[in-house]
Amino acid sequence: MSTTEEPHGPREAGPRPEPSAPALPAARGASAPPDLPGPAPAPPGPVAPASPASSASPVGRLAATVERLRREVRSAQAEAEGRALVEMAKGILVERLGCGPAQAARQLAELTAQAGTTTLEFAVEVINQAARDRLAEVTDAFLAAAGGAVERDTAAVRLRAAESGALAADDTQAVADSLLEHALRPLGAVAVAVWAAGADGSLTLVGSAGFPPAEATRWRYVPPEVATVARRALTERAGQWLSSLSGTGLPTVGRHAHPDGGRVAVPAGTGGRIHGVLEIAWPEPLEPQPPQIVRQVDALAELCAHTLETYTLHRDAGHEAGILPPTAELMDLADGLHDPALVLVPHVDGSGQLVDFRIQHVNGRFLDPAGRPRAVVNGALLLEAYPMAAGRSELFQRVERVWATGEPFRARRMQLMSLVDQVPLSTVADISISRHGSSVLLLWRIEDETARLASLLQHAQRLGRIGGFEENLLTGEITWNDQLFHLYGREPVGSPVPLEELPQHAHSDDAVPLGRFLRTVLHQRRPASAAFRLQRPDGVTRHIRVVAEPVLDTDGRLFAVRGAYQDISAQHWTEVALAATRDQLAHTEQQATERNRLTLQLQHAIMPPTQAPLQVSGLEIAVRYRPAETEHLVGGDWYDTVVLPSGLVLLCVGDVAGHGIEAATSMVVLRNALRGLAVTGAGPGQLLSWLNIVAHHLTGAVTATAVCALYDQDRRVLRWARAGHLPPVLVRGPEAAPLPLIKGLLLGAVPDAVYEEAELELASGDTVLMYTDGLIERRDRSVEESLAHLLATARTAPRTLDQQLDRLLTYSKSDTDDDTCVVGTRVV
Repeated sequence: MSTTEEPHGPREAGPRPEPSAPALPAARGASAPPDLPGPAPAPPGPVAPASPASSASPVGRLAATVERLRREVRSAQAEAEGRALVEMAKGILVERLGCGPAQAARQLAELTAQAGTTTLEFAVEVINQAARDRLAEVTDAFLAAAGGAVERDTAAVRLRAAESGALAADDTQAVADSLLEHALRPLGAVAVAVWAAGADGSLTLVGSAGFPPAEATRWRYVPPEVATVARRALTERAGQWLSSLSGTGLPTVGRHAHPDGGRVAVPAGTGGRIHGVLEIAWPEPLEPQPPQIVRQVDALAELCAHTLETYTLHRDAGHEAGILPPTAELMDLADGLHDPALVLVPHVDGSGQLVDFRIQHVNGRFLDPAGRPRAVVNGALLLEAYPMAAGRSELFQRVERVWATGEPFRARRMQLMSLVDQVPLSTVADISISRHGSSVLLLWRIEDETARLASLLQHAQRLGRIGGFEENLLTGEITWNDQLFHLYGREPVGSPVPLEELPQHAHSDDAVPLGRFLRTVLHQRRPASAAFRLQRPDGVTRHIRVVAEPVLDTDGRLFAVRGAYQDISAQHWTEVALAATRDQLAHTEQQATERNRLTLQLQHAIMPPTQAPLQVSGLEIAVRYRPAETEHLVGGDWYDTVVLPSGLVLLCVGDVAGHGIEAATSMVVLRNALRGLAVTGAGPGQLLSWLNIVAHHLTGAVTATAVCALYDQDRRVLRWARAGHLPPVLVRGPEAAPLPLIKGLLLGAVPDAVYEEAELELASGDTVLMYTDGLIERRDRSVEESLAHLLATARTAPRTLDQQLDRLLTYSKSDTDDDTCVVGTRVV
């Protein structure tokens, strides 16, 4: 990876002269040796050269002088930082070679000449090989990916220069300046912020570079629980690499300067404890970075952590506000608590990583769930004493997080697991974990059975709107719970109402039952209950049920009364509403029954279930009408058999869609209309066409099916037509078959419809059956299966036509509870 600028200046073959201007007091260290090209980063922005006119003026000359001195100061600072790295490399050679400083300097010069690089770059290589620390690992990974010698030397030098500047800095502000100048600006970053994490979860801006001073002042302190970019890194304990701030909506320092720029926030911690956050700003959206860049930023955050740790120690020594007591004072504090408490200190391994917490102190209230004495637990490691703490309860993870972030943890009714003789036991307790300086205080309060039952009782009384009382009749002392004060609409600091004064707070109409209640309890000394209307001081009336029982002493004398009040207003109004609903339902059922009765009477008046057969010479006619099994399903099935003036016999059946009074009245209209139209002498197809117009225009757009037939006795010919109805069935000898399915829409479907006619010549003994779908329709079978059953029943014809129709109704398997009409015609 190549950088946009040379952070340490170009390499020089020859010696570098000292600056001609005198060194300023702000310059750190002396000038570098002639063969030492120190870091000389470019200024933050290009400086426009002064024009001849402006440079000739006093202000122009002053500005040019200030700029020159600024470059010299930066050069001197860079050379001093480079000298520190060179001197560190000399010290390493003195220790490794066992020689003096002068010999180490000559050895360093010879090795530099052999490597063909500068003294500073070779010194950094010596430091990396000797240290083998996080920066060295990051440098190796970065250099392996870069692959070039120039990138290798540049990256190593600027990382070590940033480390040197941070270690030599006397405050975190100087650390931020060094990180931005040496390590982050070559990566394209424009600003950096170093946040210190407080014990209460707050964030303090202890160092920044690249942000305007006013912006840094405004963000000096971030209270706990305020969501920012740094806060997310602190709470999630992981680096936050945000490609653009505008997509997160999180506030942070410098947001308005670069609203669409990238932002990185990395926790800065050592030994498992997070001391703060390193936040870096880019001016443009940040593309996904390679792993070596991510590791480099993590190493810089760890470098900040050491500085923040020192900052925290200095702050503790200054006794600033919010600093918690040391471990010894924390142990004294734990001994004064009434709950079991453990004082925990971090336990780290050889590499400085947190692996466990040691139980430094156990207070006197401590009770081990496994029954072990305090001496066994005190001084042990937390996971050794309580291995189940890392299991389902996640207690250890909670302690570790509090130690790392400083944010306290509180939990109610947390389940704790412990091992007793290798048997896991569960305990429910309230947990409190907080960090105090370099220690963690763990408190728990095991749920008491009596307190738990009292809490359940309190919740039950609140949910049931029940208030309890007890009244001592000898001393006059009255005890109410809070719920009873709430029922009466009184403040808990008010005076309770004596039982004898209860009628004064009730509705006047309830005086009689309340008087009976008081006589039963106070004079007859028996338990009693009563319901009354309580009139509260706020004008609200509540329906209350009171239950009381007398308390007698050993001599059988009454000395106290205890009981409860229950608010039954909701139940009362529910009963009132339910009674009104019952009355309305009964009225509706009465109306429906009367309506169905009238409908049934209308239907039976038009088509009685039993009717005398029509007497026609040479023709035997029988009809059957079976009403629905329930009166609530009065349908629109109808039939008609009549001899017309022309001598033809009109035979028809029909079925109006729907049930109730509408279907019955529509059936009457269609039946009478067809009888009147048949007098015209028109054929069955024309009659159905006219009847369709009636159904569509004159009956409220009802729909119906029908079969209409005209029988000519002289010719023994049956002309028939159908409107969406099942075709008639012809029974001839031992065979039964349906007539052809000629075309014809149901009545009322379209304004104009044409109905096809068919003729059938009958012989002596032939029977024609016309029926509605109530005879064969089933919910679990198709129409074809039901029709096949009808044909099988019709084939076994009894002697008479009436017997045949009765047989059809008897063996019908219909299950729709619908009306049924059957018209049978037999030629004799």
